[in-house]
Amino acid sequence: MNPLTAGVLQLLALIGALALAYRPLGDYMARVYSSEKHYKPEKWIYKAIGANPSTSMRWPAYLRGVLAFSVVSVLFLYALQRLQGHLPGSLGFVSIDPDQAFNTAASFVANTNWQSYYGEQAMGHVVQTGGLAVQNFVSAAVGMAVAVALVRGFSRHRTGELGNFWTDLVRGTLRILLPISVIGAIVLVASGVIQNFAGIHDVAQFNGGSQQWNGGAVASQEVIKELGTNGGGYFNANSAHPFENPSPFTNLFEIFLILVIPFALTRTFGQMVGNLRQGYAILAAMVTVWVGFTALMMWTEFSHHGPALDLAGGAMEGKETRFGVAGSSIFAVATTLTSTGAVNSFHSSYTGLGGGITLLGMQLGEITPGGVGSGLYGILIMAIIAVFIAGLMVGRTPEYLGKKIGTREIKLAACYILITPALVLGFTAVAMALPTPGDSMTNSGAHGFSEILYAYTSGANNNGSAFAGLNADTQWFNSTIGIAMLLGRFLPIVFVLALAGSLAEQRPVPATAGTLRTDKPLYAGLLVGTIIIITGLTYFPALALGPLAEGLAS
Repeated sequence: MNPLTAGVLQLLALIGALALAYRPLGDYMARVYSSEKHYKPEKWIYKAIGANPSTSMRWPAYLRGVLAFSVVSVLFLYALQRLQGHLPGSLGFVSIDPDQAFNTAASFVANTNWQSYYGEQAMGHVVQTGGLAVQNFVSAAVGMAVAVALVRGFSRHRTGELGNFWTDLVRGTLRILLPISVIGAIVLVASGVIQNFAGIHDVAQFNGGSQQWNGGAVASQEVIKELGTNGGGYFNANSAHPFENPSPFTNLFEIFLILVIPFALTRTFGQMVGNLRQGYAILAAMVTVWVGFTALMMWTEFSHHGPALDLAGGAMEGKETRFGVAGSSIFAVATTLTSTGAVNSFHSSYTGLGGGITLLGMQLGEITPGGVGSGLYGILIMAIIAVFIAGLMVGRTPEYLGKKIGTREIKLAACYILITPALVLGFTAVAMALPTPGDSMTNSGAHGFSEILYAYTSGANNNGSAFAGLNADTQWFNSTIGIAMLLGRFLPIVFVLALAGSLAEQRPVPATAGTLRTDKPLYAGLLVGTIIIITGLTYFPALALGPLAEGLAS
């Protein structure tokens, strides 16, 4: 079969699987976050942490819960890495250096999973399973909790209460992420992904030498790595490693895991605000960008520019032959349009324009469909901006879901969309101006600039994927990318929760003949245009210095 035809069939199968899961999963998540019932295991957890699940919080209290839990998580994971050399199950690995331990702790708590280390050569079973895998669950649950709080801000009236953070955190973990992960892990183990606590052992090679391999609880970490849009791999090769992703089936299944919750949350949103058509409008905008980016990536990577590419059937450099150009392209777009960061190929080896697509996908804010939770609240911020722009066009106060978008709301939304570009462009400019960071670049010129730009784009947008040509294991990059990850995760959450509180306090505004219908295709198109234009105006100069310059020169 022609590789391009096979790729299109893979994409259609993926869309079909996502469509089948959309309604049941979206409705189930809406019931989880709206239920008044607390199960016994949840009550035990509330008692252990001293939380009252029946108390409804205003946005400052909800934010304090998010920040307090995240600070404790950072300190715990940092300490676990620093003590690794003294813990059982460390596989003989020494404790992690302070700068790398900080970077890794910030990374996994911020749902970024940026890795400046070789997983199979640095982290033992205790850190991998008791530290990193746990954060894969709870950091994703934090993002979902914040998204639900914002949805409640739209659905509630004349109250500043957004629910209970601890309830949302526990339910998201135990009722949504954990059950799906158990089923997904069984599928992966049955498909060849390893799951054990084996130590390091030598494997004979054909040339008479040997290679050291170590096992691990890979399937259980792989499934939540994708499902929670985390991305941190057990092995340095990430999802290109056969122990993590052995076949084309597991490749497609892992892409499905990456996308299923972010897409289904639009259904949850529609259910919770009492208008499913509003959720469909957000879904339409997400799908339009995702399909468009996937088609564009496959076109750039299948384009032939010489006999080598003709023989290979496309730009195969840096791609696994198990997956080919199509499977790699679909995965690359899925992982950079969400906050996943897992890779089954190396983005630095993509064509100039292909690498630019991965960069632009993150720079959109990872909202189409985005990360678990973070994608929904990110695109709802863009929805408010789109409504505001439409209001300026017709000269009336903008409204969205029966709430007026006034001065306070638009200021909070504007602060949200400005934080990440400021971090990305600011850190990139400083790194390029100083002499030492430049020594970490493998390449010079436009491609070298793309390596730096990609690193900070990935960190500040909480993606975690790497361009694979940059030596980021230095004190400079460990520290600055760690700071970018924390600020890029938690500063936007401050403005999201403040906006949610402001919306929840409002009285409902009845729709009139002049109200913009935000459940129509026209609005979905306006939303897509707003996302593309805002991102283009912000990042085009930087992209012109990197991937665009490289692509036009090739």
